[in-house]
Amino acid sequence: MADSAPQAPGQNEERAKSKKIGALKALLPFVWPYRSLLYAALAALVITAVISLTLPLAVRRVVDNFDTENAYILDQYFAAALGIAGLLAIGTGLRYMLVTRLGERVVADIRKAVFDRVIAMSPAFFEKLMTGEVLSRITTDTTLILSVIGSSASIALRNILIFVGGLVLMLATSPKLTGLVLLIVPAVIVPILVLGRRLRVLSRENQDWIAASSGNASETLSAVQTVQAYTHEAASRVQFSDVTERSYDAARRRISTRALMTVIVIFLVFAGIVGVLWIGARDVRAGDMTQGALVQFVIYAVMVAGGVAALSEIWGELQRAAGATERLVELLTAEDSVQDPDTGLLLPEPVAGRITFENVTFDYPSRPGTHALDNVSLSIEPGETVAFVGPSGAGKTTIIQMILRFYDPASGRITLDGVDLAHLRRDAFRKAVALVPQDPVIFAASARDNIRFGRPDATDAEIEAAAKAAAAHDFIAALPDGYDAYLGERGVMLSGGQKQRIAIARAILRDAPVLLLDEATSALDAESERAVQSAVDTLSTGRTTLIVAHRLATVKKADRIIVLEDGRIVASGPHDQLVAEGGLYARLARLQFTDGMAAE
Repeated sequence: MADSAPQAPGQNEERAKSKKIGALKALLPFVWPYRSLLYAALAALVITAVISLTLPLAVRRVVDNFDTENAYILDQYFAAALGIAGLLAIGTGLRYMLVTRLGERVVADIRKAVFDRVIAMSPAFFEKLMTGEVLSRITTDTTLILSVIGSSASIALRNILIFVGGLVLMLATSPKLTGLVLLIVPAVIVPILVLGRRLRVLSRENQDWIAASSGNASETLSAVQTVQAYTHEAASRVQFSDVTERSYDAARRRISTRALMTVIVIFLVFAGIVGVLWIGARDVRAGDMTQGALVQFVIYAVMVAGGVAALSEIWGELQRAAGATERLVELLTAEDSVQDPDTGLLLPEPVAGRITFENVTFDYPSRPGTHALDNVSLSIEPGETVAFVGPSGAGKTTIIQMILRFYDPASGRITLDGVDLAHLRRDAFRKAVALVPQDPVIFAASARDNIRFGRPDATDAEIEAAAKAAAAHDFIAALPDGYDAYLGERGVMLSGGQKQRIAIARAILRDAPVLLLDEATSALDAESERAVQSAVDTLSTGRTTLIVAHRLATVKKADRIIVLEDGRIVASGPHDQLVAEGGLYARLARLQFTDGMAAE
């Protein structure tokens, strides 16, 4: 793991997509609902730009009237300049408030839209993209967009107005000097365009490495106990350090390119201004223009030069935001391998729980060509308890995942009460299913909230009843705060068996007609297993129950046992019949009930 050289996500195929600043257009659908706020911000921006452009006019009047005998006129010009400065301050503050508020609102909507999209994606999506990278896009990339909407974009527009307006007023002040200034414009534009393209590529690479670093840290920290148990801390540090250093290296090259562009632009701009001033000073001495006119021209020239310099820096920010926008748009437009129909069919009410597999073949996207299920046909009647057994990798858990429609079969179909799952909306038919997964998921919340996850509208009494049925009440009540005790991230406060009992209580509370138990009692001690098994027996009454288990003692009471091997059904029947027939099940039973006991 540590020896492999990390690769930035999408380093080859995705990098080509980040070529145009036009990617920022994708933000318009998020900005448009708040167009009134946008228009107000633009109005404030235009007003402040116009006020800024009037200041040099007042300064010119002051300079040209230094020698006047009427001090009152000079006082009026100073008062006017002070009033303009006050208006500029108020307008700038208003612009900042409106634009920042707009940016925060739009970014909040983008984060919600991305999360809403990602949380509905099927597991196949997360086989290709690390969770840490998704989180990086939701946090880091949206922060870049916030900087653009809440600051850079308005500053860019303001400087464009200052540049255009200042250029016009420069022309009105002195066409000759303005013509000389315009000669240096091509020299400024060329490095912006040339280095800007390089900056786009580096910005996208930098963001990719940041996401890779975040994904690596997330994966390692989520398995920190395994990392420590295998004394893998040093190797994990090396790997994270490598990815982080690559991120830094990409950032360093981006910063160097941007700094070079800034140096070239600012030097060319101000070198040109110095040359123009030299010529202007000679014109004043010759009497061709007044001192006030030269000062006015100089101020406009500085404003125009400052605007160009600011635009060169903001261009780099816009490049980074364009890359960030592309990465977020990729999530928003990602195609899910499992699609809901536009208008889903309705399940018959009440849901009986009849499940049918008709010639189902399926390969996991990460293992194409290897059948997880191979032409499986199976019918499970309402209220029947069916157990699935077989070696690891036989397809037992895949059956559960297909019923939940985490994946679609490559061929064949799966029906619930005679309706093809592909014709139902996933959020509709999953309400009829309760799952206890092989690895129970415990959220960073209280015990009560973890159980209530099964049915958010459940009362406290119903939650406690479910916990008692799952043999979880006693250990929950013994916690310092009882049902309100905080269980920690991923349930670090609980043992493996306690986590499973919380997950079983959650499924009991859901009270669904179809119950899926994937190794639901694998982490329980003998006493707890007996209690939970009794609860499961009670719960499964009148419900269609599918049990996946390696321990055959937990499935002996099933109405029917399905034996899977290499994705195929190789035997089916009750326990006694399968033992009498010999074959794979009899061999597994002999290992567990005879050799296994002898070994103990």
